[in-house]
Amino acid sequence: MKRRAGEREKELKKKKLLEELGESRLPYMTPADADFHQLWKTKYSKLVFRKSDTVPEELHQMVQESFLTLRKHDCFFQDLVRIKGKDFFTPVSRILIGNPGCTYKYLNTRLFTVPWPTEGYEIKYCSPQIHDACKALIKLNDYLHIEAVKALQGQNLLESKETEDTPVTDREQNFATSLREKGSVSQDQSSFCVPEDDFTSLNSRTSYNVTLLNYMDPLQMLYLKQEPYFGMGNMAVSWHHDENLVERSTVAVYSYSCEGSPVEETYDQKLQGRDPAVWHVGLKVAWDIETPGLAIPLHQGDFYLMLDDLNMTHQHCVLAGFSPRFSSTHRVADCSRGTLEYIFGQCELALQNLQTDSNSGALSLKSLETAVVKQVEEIHNEVEFEWLRQFWFQGKRYLKCTDWWLKPMAKLEEYWRKMETMSSLVLHEVRKKEQTEEQRNETISCFLLVLTERQRLRKEWTARQ
Repeated sequence: MKRRAGEREKELKKKKLLEELGESRLPYMTPADADFHQLWKTKYSKLVFRKSDTVPEELHQMVQESFLTLRKHDCFFQDLVRIKGKDFFTPVSRILIGNPGCTYKYLNTRLFTVPWPTEGYEIKYCSPQIHDACKALIKLNDYLHIEAVKALQGQNLLESKETEDTPVTDREQNFATSLREKGSVSQDQSSFCVPEDDFTSLNSRTSYNVTLLNYMDPLQMLYLKQEPYFGMGNMAVSWHHDENLVERSTVAVYSYSCEGSPVEETYDQKLQGRDPAVWHVGLKVAWDIETPGLAIPLHQGDFYLMLDDLNMTHQHCVLAGFSPRFSSTHRVADCSRGTLEYIFGQCELALQNLQTDSNSGALSLKSLETAVVKQVEEIHNEVEFEWLRQFWFQGKRYLKCTDWWLKPMAKLEEYWRKMETMSSLVLHEVRKKEQTEEQRNETISCFLLVLTERQRLRKEWTARQ
């Protein structure tokens, strides 16, 4: 219900904004505009951009080869997402890579990580090339983590001291430490004093646990939405805030457009606004018609960071160019309810209410207390609709890379079957005379609410399939 209310609120805001605009369009700036850097500094200061020549060439080569490898092995898929009760295929094809057992949910679709090589986990990849591709992406992840910490340290110092104006694209380098430890930052590495709590916060907000890889060839698309507020042209991804992230965490995006196509090279550059042949990231202040937007060109190997609360206060979109493009978007996904460890813990909690008779082997429930029954049945729904159906609905896509998820899913199915038995036992127990009518009615009322929701969701999933 909360999600639906949020969607309605966003639609009302969008409708109001478009009504205020009428036929006109809001202004936006590109690097060709004289006031571009001043606007960036004053209204978009938490966006940090790095050109490709700041990234080690060896890392470029490894990452770009990994993109092409995953594409060659057909590992990118269009997601079927649900918006306002309707299903849509995303124009962009995606694959989630990250920590083993981690998931990421957006637009009512849960993606399951293809696990990158992780110490303590046995991961069998379908080919050595896919192993190498995942290994390259964790190296990119480590690099972007360090760059994000440096950027946040620079931002913190800027906020605490008055400094001379410097360009947005390189100012953090004046304050940043040299961080050579892979994937972590310690106080010893800092050239200025930062409290231990701040280091913990910096690490937690930049320790990326997943990367969502994207691929799209615009010339193969029959239709792309037009950007509605500024007239920026074709959109690969509409205006949005990234969902289900740890609060105030940084998002890092590495871009690789396959440049040099004949269409791109021969395009007439004498135009106003952004060059439609080149991919751009667009940014705007959320639900604001006063502040001009930004359109920043993305070339092969560039990356950018959205620091702190930028993802909450601003919206971003991806504007299509003419050439195919890959991107790796590194996130600190909120996994409080999205890991195998979490859902297995929930299952074990539910099954505490199931007991087996030592003599007959018969199953029975330990308690029929309303709160206990409600908790177990809600976990039952969570396992079925947030995990099992989400996983199998996406078919065998993950088997293109690894069979890692099959064992944990089999275990979840086993838990689910036991919870199905527990649902039957609730109905069996309430028929017994030991319960008072008041107790029976309370249990049935509680049970029916969850059961009705289960039936509704099963119909919805059947329709989706």
